[in-house]
Amino acid sequence: MGYNLLKGKRGIIFGALNDMSIAWKVAEMAHAEGAVFTLSNTHVACRMGSVMELAQKTGAEVIPADATSIEDLENVIKTSMEVMGGKIDFILHSIGMSLNVRKHRLYNDLDYNYLAKTLDISAISFHKVIQTAYKLDAMSEWGSIVALSYVAAQRTLYGYNDMADAKALLESIARSFGYIYGREKKVRINTISQSPTVTTAGSGVKGIDGLIDFSDRMSPLGNADASDCASYCITLFSDLTKKVTMQNLFHDGGFSSMGMSLAAMKQYNKSFDAGEVEDLY
Repeated sequence: MGYNLLKGKRGIIFGALNDMSIAWKVAEMAHAEGAVFTLSNTHVACRMGSVMELAQKTGAEVIPADATSIEDLENVIKTSMEVMGGKIDFILHSIGMSLNVRKHRLYNDLDYNYLAKTLDISAISFHKVIQTAYKLDAMSEWGSIVALSYVAAQRTLYGYNDMADAKALLESIARSFGYIYGREKKVRINTISQSPTVTTAGSGVKGIDGLIDFSDRMSPLGNADASDCASYCITLFSDLTKKVTMQNLFHDGGFSSMGMSLAAMKQYNKSFDAGEVEDLY
């Protein structure tokens, strides 16, 4: 049951591919909370994914775009305002891709052309989205822009590769542009550092199953899933969080504050023979 938290609000959701996507869950929940919005993804994703099914379900218009293209982004934002009849109240940036990860290139053997694409797609596109909206004066006062991040921006996690660098840049953009947009237009910009989540993009990260299990054992509340993340996004789009900006907000069941949990310690001890465990104490 919805609470009408987004009643009368207009938005743009980037990155919904299929029902595994966090952006997909956000779209479903935003619709349930009374928002109208457009959906955008790459031209290939719009053809190959299930986004049209989501559009039909939520009454949204799909506007294909390359999020690294200013021309495409201008079209998305202008068309969205035309379709919905006004300025934008919220934007979700749920975009990330690493060719180094896809091609199994290790961090100490990166292809720098791939790295440039990783940063452009996964982080600089966030700046491009914000800057385009800023120049078009497309956001309503007290509007909210949110991007999805991960704790690998602050900590080294095996297998996350150059996506960690992209997430660190993503969070920096939120702070730097958040000051400007907040000061001049009262627009909020935040990132959500989400638990590792089984999505189409996330499944390409080496050892993702291990990361998911480890963080679940470490977190006192367990991992937050895609639907949990969607709920958190909705609060940031709503008027309930009007003074929250320039923040990287951990949404991970407590993982980011943990050192060692009981469940993780028990699993760790299982890797030793009985005598070896006794020697640990």
